[in-house]
Amino acid sequence: MKKYTIKLIMCSFVAVFGLAGCTNLDEETFGSLSPDTYYNNEAEALSSVVGVYQSLSQVAHIGDPWRIAEFGTDEFIVPGRASGGWFDQNNIDIINHTVAPTNATCGRAWRNIFQEIGTANAVLESLQASPNSANLKGLVAEVRALRAYGYFYAMDFWGNVPLVTVARIDPNNLPGTTPRAEIFDFIETEMLAAIEDLPSITTVNKASYYPRFTKEAIYGLLATMYLNAEVYTGTPKWTEAVAMCDKIISTNKYSLEAAVVDNFKSTNEQNSTEIISSFSISPSQNAGNNQFILYAQNGLDKLKYNLPFTPANGYSTYQEALDRYENQDVRKSLIEYGPQYYLDGVTPLKYPNGTQLNIIAVQSLISAEDNEGYKVLKYTPIGTSWSGFNADNDLVLMRYADILLIKAEALFRGGTTTIPDTPLNLVNTVRGRSNASVLTSLTLKNIEDERARELIWEGHRRRDMIRFGTYFTGTWAFKTTQTATFRGIYPIPQEQRTANPKLEQNPGYPLN
Repeated sequence: MKKYTIKLIMCSFVAVFGLAGCTNLDEETFGSLSPDTYYNNEAEALSSVVGVYQSLSQVAHIGDPWRIAEFGTDEFIVPGRASGGWFDQNNIDIINHTVAPTNATCGRAWRNIFQEIGTANAVLESLQASPNSANLKGLVAEVRALRAYGYFYAMDFWGNVPLVTVARIDPNNLPGTTPRAEIFDFIETEMLAAIEDLPSITTVNKASYYPRFTKEAIYGLLATMYLNAEVYTGTPKWTEAVAMCDKIISTNKYSLEAAVVDNFKSTNEQNSTEIISSFSISPSQNAGNNQFILYAQNGLDKLKYNLPFTPANGYSTYQEALDRYENQDVRKSLIEYGPQYYLDGVTPLKYPNGTQLNIIAVQSLISAEDNEGYKVLKYTPIGTSWSGFNADNDLVLMRYADILLIKAEALFRGGTTTIPDTPLNLVNTVRGRSNASVLTSLTLKNIEDERARELIWEGHRRRDMIRFGTYFTGTWAFKTTQTATFRGIYPIPQEQRTANPKLEQNPGYPLN
């Protein structure tokens, strides 16, 4: 059983802090903590900080922000089923790149993200107001980084967003939209400041400190931001992206796991050599949950994996994603397609009528049959402990393979490094782990495709496709036409603009 401190005190956060998040820009938000009587020591303060981590986990994984990071790409589809299940026109509109300001999925994603930001603001104010604040610098740094992470997602999805750094918003002075480049600068400033007071992976006991942010976790986000800086600000920052990767590499504390799937096992989270940042999950202790298996797998996988529930057969991937892998690539075996068998690889997995399950590509976006839609076995159910349909696999935020691929791309695009390596060698290092063939030369398309293979369903694909341009120029399955470039950011939700008329709609979208 997992017994990490950050999870055991989750109930304390819920009881003391309540609903501190800001979900609407016209909503007054107060923290319920009393700095004069609370935070006598780090453990008490951590009981609030853990709630911000928990809120970010719902932004980065499983929740609607993660879904809108994957919908609209060539690796994620949730078709409506012929049985009537899973049909949602909001999701189909994202898949088809026809999102409107009234899209409910995008609206929920906005609320999720700004709730995380609002919670961080309230906790940060309480930490800074505490009489014991001088001894809480590390926790203040964590919360600043957590808030900046929330703003990273807001900036990535919507571009120009309101910048709010207080727990209570004056309803008579609502914030307007801040330009995307200024949000970028704010995130960068906050992250660099947080790094100063965060410990390095080289100085902490990983077993006891896990899964809290280290300097290296923040270097990783900065590397991602710099890799996409030209999209966000108009100015590329390739060398800066390389520099952040080099700071992580130079610790000599990270290496690739023997297999990709090892990163996503319930039994290998705390001791992983590859995971840089993650969220600790223990549904049995009411400390988060992992529902990938519930949402993704075919119902017959209940028999295959001896699950205590029947999966809902929702999340699927495309033929295009499957075809990116060579047959000998071990990563291809983590996608369920074709005739299905029990774990022995011999016994057919059959419906009650005796027909073997044969998973095929999605044929219909609105009335798919039960066997349509390839399944990505992201978080393996093997070795997992369950609380109902909730798994205890920790949710991975960033891992070392991503850092190697970021460095490869940034170098290829013109960045320089203090730790000599070649883009080709870095990409082949990642490919070699999964028995993919050795590349003898490299193109930008090779790099994009390798990121798609390695990081499937980890929330990067939309961002990557926008950076490479394929989000706009590419076609696949049900997306048969090119996409206008203004759709590289989502529309500001109409409900938010109704509540706060000072929010300006993004270009290209209707104002009403």
